[in-house]
Amino acid sequence: MSEAFFLLPDTRSVLALTGADRAAFLQGLITNDTAKLSPERAIYAAFLTPQGKYLHDFSIAVLKDADGEERYLLDVEAARRADLLKRLSMYRLRSKVALADVGGDFAVAILYGADVPATLGLPAEPGVTKAFGNGVVFTDPRLAALGARAILPRAEAAAWLSNAGLKQGELTAYDRLRLGLGVPESGRDLIPDKSILLESGFDELNAVDWQKGCYMGQELTARTKYRGLVRKRLLPVKIEGAAPETGTPVMAGDKDIGEIRSHSADGTIGLAMLRLEALDALRQGGTVTLQAGNATLTPLLPDWVRLPEAESATG
Repeated sequence: MSEAFFLLPDTRSVLALTGADRAAFLQGLITNDTAKLSPERAIYAAFLTPQGKYLHDFSIAVLKDADGEERYLLDVEAARRADLLKRLSMYRLRSKVALADVGGDFAVAILYGADVPATLGLPAEPGVTKAFGNGVVFTDPRLAALGARAILPRAEAAAWLSNAGLKQGELTAYDRLRLGLGVPESGRDLIPDKSILLESGFDELNAVDWQKGCYMGQELTARTKYRGLVRKRLLPVKIEGAAPETGTPVMAGDKDIGEIRSHSADGTIGLAMLRLEALDALRQGGTVTLQAGNATLTPLLPDWVRLPEAESATG
């Protein structure tokens, strides 16, 4: 039986950016390099406050229309898309760009399962993109293990995906996959005006280009990296006992070393922001046991996560 599934969640929506200046316009605002974008390559990026705190994150894919015109399609959090559209529009000034909410016309599809790459003819390389069903499909630009994404005309999306051999999936199954891999989700694990990118894995998840020119929030982001200022990391935790609510303090003995962000529907796996000083044994391949409410937590270290050396985290 094929292990290739699709979801069309109402938690995701689409913004469109067109115009001759679209690449230059975004280049000064987002954390990744728009020079990487093409009909064959999607990217993941964030939009920050001037102080370098998280505001929005999104994937960007390029759709080439029948007449050869290209537009950027942004896979965004549906609940906060109006805020992102407003913030981007503030910087448009005289740039030759047009911004639009096209969520009524386009849908974001989440594609997961071991057979997704073979079913869609995609390599296990983040961001690789191809035309599909009057839209685009691309390997998740954050992490290939997450599967793929598609941006498709809303009215045709389910039919195209079903005809390609994918089956309707379960959001709880994808959520367990994402949480187990330790990948944060906007609206649940990332806090606007508070979260710091490098504490949430955005460097390893291909969201930050360190060679590009200036962008909003770059100074704090660069300082955090080059001065070794990362003190906490968002990591998956195995949960035993009653699943703690979001914001519940995580304790190492009598010391508060973090907080719960989100967990799976069955309460067995979650994400927690943890101080690195409590994770020395984990860095060395051992096990750490923590508490949150009445639950016991065991932090996990996905293979994509790069923790700083102990002296950098504590010094």
